Amino acid sequence: MLVNSGEFTGVSAPEGKQAITAWLAERDLGEATIGYRLRDWLLSRQRYWGCPIPIVHCDGCGVVPVPGDQLPVLLPEIDDYLPKGKSPLASAESWVTTTCPSCGGPARRETDTMDTFVDSSWYFLRYADARNDDAAWDQQIVDYWLPVKQYIGGVEHAVLHLLYARFFTKALNDMELLGFREPFSRLFTQGMIYRHGAKMSKSKGNVVSPDEAVARYGADALRLYILYMGPAEHDKEWSDEGIEGTSRLLDRIWRLTLEVATQGEVDVPADGELIRTAHRTIDRVSDDILRRFQFHTPIAALFELVNEIYRVKDDPARAGEVRFATETVISLVQPYAPHVAEELWERLGHSSLRELEWPEADPALVAEDTVELVVQVNGKLRDRLRVAAGTPEDELVALALASERVRAHVNGEPRKTVVVPDRLVNIVV
Repeated sequence: MLVNSGEFTGVSAPEGKQAITAWLAERDLGEATIGYRLRDWLLSRQRYWGCPIPIVHCDGCGVVPVPGDQLPVLLPEIDDYLPKGKSPLASAESWVTTTCPSCGGPARRETDTMDTFVDSSWYFLRYADARNDDAAWDQQIVDYWLPVKQYIGGVEHAVLHLLYARFFTKALNDMELLGFREPFSRLFTQGMIYRHGAKMSKSKGNVVSPDEAVARYGADALRLYILYMGPAEHDKEWSDEGIEGTSRLLDRIWRLTLEVATQGEVDVPADGELIRTAHRTIDRVSDDILRRFQFHTPIAALFELVNEIYRVKDDPARAGEVRFATETVISLVQPYAPHVAEELWERLGHSSLRELEWPEADPALVAEDTVELVVQVNGKLRDRLRVAAGTPEDELVALALASERVRAHVNGEPRKTVVVPDRLVNIVV
């Protein structure tokens, strides 16, 4: 709260900022503005391998840009690039000494360099037109492909790389070199891996060597475990026992596939309990990965499907269902375990799984005859009911009110009912 502030005393700080700014603006004494806290170390951090600045300094002409036909400015080969209170390039006298592009007289190259964050602030633009030898990019091409639709990165980039990339993009747009002002349309930030309660770091001595895990369990099991640890956007604690679980899942898929392969080709029925389970798994995994950006829940779904296959795999009458479900498991595990998936796909008599389209679920087979209805009273769970899919809302309310568990918490007529078809009834009393 503001104190000793005249008419603004007693006002909260956020409200006070706006009120005082408005007061100043009315009297032409000030105005609201946005301040960007950009650090100057893009230029102040001097390194030999930084980005050269294409400028020469001439006593007669002053600051002169290097002509386009002399770009890029290449760094010289130097033996000693340790800092000595000045740019490492400043000691490369034969490189520094040059001629002025304007008058031809003696000149000296700019020896300051720009930090590598300068490159990471615009490199994505170059990717769209990487073979252009005449310019950094063709605006028509870059405007067609960009902005980036989905950016995935670590949280440590949020206040450095991402901020500078936005600054560069806005500046280039102001210069009419780009047709957009935001470089990235969507951002997804993954969490950090912890061990013994601390972020993995060499200084803390808690790093797990991927080479050891790959040698013992294989790269696929390691990748599968890292994605199974929890939501990708959350921090996660490493467990040596956890990777053994995903390794066992791959072992079970491997044994199952070899068993199915020995049976040869079989007719796959159009319908069946396991066929429907496989299609529902396709639907669930596809939605989790492609829409929700959740990578651990699809692995749980694969665990469930594999368990269902093992439950019926010895029934000869269901060999076709088992083969379809097994092929579904291999297709869905492929992004996590590409090496194992490709090998097993070949064992089943197919070729190049990676070149096939992602499997699609049949909506008719995904639809369930019955669904679980959650019943709440004032937002608290009171019962779960199995009801026919597509039951009208008024019937769902009637079924909910008929539940003994619900009636125990309802006195008289409800004030309001909230219904989510096939999913939930919330009774407000």
